[in-house]
Amino acid sequence: MDEQLTFTYSVPGDDFTRAGEASSEIKNRLKMLGVDSQAIRKTAIAMYEGEINMVIHANGGTIAVTISDKEISMILTDKGPGIADIDKAMQEGYSTAPEEVRSLGFGAGMGLPNMKKYSDKFHIESKVGAGTTVAMKVYL
Repeated sequence: MDEQLTFTYSVPGDDFTRAGEASSEIKNRLKMLGVDSQAIRKTAIAMYEGEINMVIHANGGTIAVTISDKEISMILTDKGPGIADIDKAMQEGYSTAPEEVRSLGFGAGMGLPNMKKYSDKFHIESKVGAGTTVAMKVYL
């Protein structure tokens, strides 16, 4: 693959039935491209966690994925409430998810930590009242 491929996904807010569609589609595309299974796994987990966060906290958002010979780049953008304390949000187990979300099995406070853990490069920017952007890369 000499060129790069770019895909953009819209993540609907408050729809847990559709959460994970984008990461599942990217996982299948990467398999068809013959990408290493470990890189596929890392990408799918990191992206899924981001999708779930968008559904729970931000009323949806967009994910842009670029696949090249060297890396898989994911940029997740939302216009949600933003994150007041990123350091706190990055702690395993810290969650601001409401009880009804937790009762569905989501909101355990592992989203951002897993996004960082399963990506080779992770950067987050957030502004309260304006939204959050997360950039992740998985190297091939």
